[in-house]
Amino acid sequence: MEPAATIRSHLEAYLSAQHMSINQFSIQTGINSGTLSRLLNGQQPIAMSHLELITRGMGVPEDHFYSLYVDECFYHSAPTWRRLRPFILSSAALGRLDCIELVVRNLLDNLIYAPMLFEVAEGLFQEGQWQAAAVLYKNVSASEKYQHSERLAICQYRLFRISIGDSQVLNLQAALLFECYIERLEVADQLDGLKHLMHVYYSLHKWDKVDELALEMLRLATLSYNFQHPSGRKDRSEKAPEKPLYFYILYSYLMRSSVQEEYGDYTAALNLIPQYMEADWIQEDSDEVRETLAQFKLWGTANTHLYRVMAGQYEGLQDYVDYISNHEGQVFTAVYNIIKSANRYGWNIDYILARFSKHVPYEPYNSGFGKYNHQIIADQHARFLTELAMYNLHNKRHDGISVILKSLESSVRINNESLIIKCVNLFEQHRHEASEEEQVQYKFLIREVQDPNDQKVYHVSNFV
Repeated sequence: MEPAATIRSHLEAYLSAQHMSINQFSIQTGINSGTLSRLLNGQQPIAMSHLELITRGMGVPEDHFYSLYVDECFYHSAPTWRRLRPFILSSAALGRLDCIELVVRNLLDNLIYAPMLFEVAEGLFQEGQWQAAAVLYKNVSASEKYQHSERLAICQYRLFRISIGDSQVLNLQAALLFECYIERLEVADQLDGLKHLMHVYYSLHKWDKVDELALEMLRLATLSYNFQHPSGRKDRSEKAPEKPLYFYILYSYLMRSSVQEEYGDYTAALNLIPQYMEADWIQEDSDEVRETLAQFKLWGTANTHLYRVMAGQYEGLQDYVDYISNHEGQVFTAVYNIIKSANRYGWNIDYILARFSKHVPYEPYNSGFGKYNHQIIADQHARFLTELAMYNLHNKRHDGISVILKSLESSVRINNESLIIKCVNLFEQHRHEASEEEQVQYKFLIREVQDPNDQKVYHVSNFV
């Protein structure tokens, strides 16, 4: 069938080729013959329900005429939201982001459609159709870039969430852009936004930033919690955050303690643990509260053991190992920190690695609040492999080379330049121990070390 300019001309060509009358096609599709005649004559716009029946009757894919339907909606009839909304939703379901883009660009010449498109984007976001939602959020943001509306801030928040992926460079760009808008959000969204921002900056090892955001979370959550209690008053129209307010207070202390750990100030880290373990101030009493407190107490107990080990207290190592052996979900993180301590203090931990060997490679830990943040775990896994390689090489084990290569591969995947450099330096120090096959793999990985726009190769390539 020769290509035609409109859906109608395609349909006319189909009826002619099949020697089929309007009445026969009406029976085949279930569209009233009078309606079908008016559609063919251009006397009635083609609704989405008609389009679905026509494509099914012709035996072509559901989205076969979607590009032409954009023309149908804007050039062959007056655009109406009643037709465009279901078309956007169908395009999203079928992955036709190109059609959504075309519709949105035509609609946003008239700003009255911005709230409607935003509402559809929110629905798609909640349903997990993030890429389709992103097209809408980007265009709504562009149409309101000179406004200081909350809708613009929410668009930027959603785009930040959608943008977060494996590349740490792109994650940083997304975080920096969103941070300019976070104060325009409602408190509920601010709290959740702060949590997600902290996760990004934590994976990037920007500890000052994590601490700053944790303090802001503590301030906002405490003010909101104190406003609600002791009277229990709450504006029913006020949006609720993802978690109860007391969660954000506890979580802010947990993150601040983790920051002190990363700074190497284990005394300060230990001093913050009671702030998220002892929560007698929480006035609610429910299963959710008890479950939340149990999780934070679990983290607090584990961290109490951990910080003592990290401070070089070898006598506390066995207590830590015994503790984590009863909490399988924490084993990977614990072993990672034990290896770091072993490399720092020259300990032999072969018996520990043998005991927990099934946790290398790791499995993401699913706490009571969902899986640990993907970016943090991906970063930690790459660092885990680097520490393991250092430990093996220090103990004269050849498999340290293969572990370096695994770490380099993970570091390239998340685009972590500092860790890539560390892996390269480590490999170069032990290049003479690498086999020919490992040398080839190493050179291949280095060629993959490029920035997101493929415009440059990091200076680590100078080592090759």
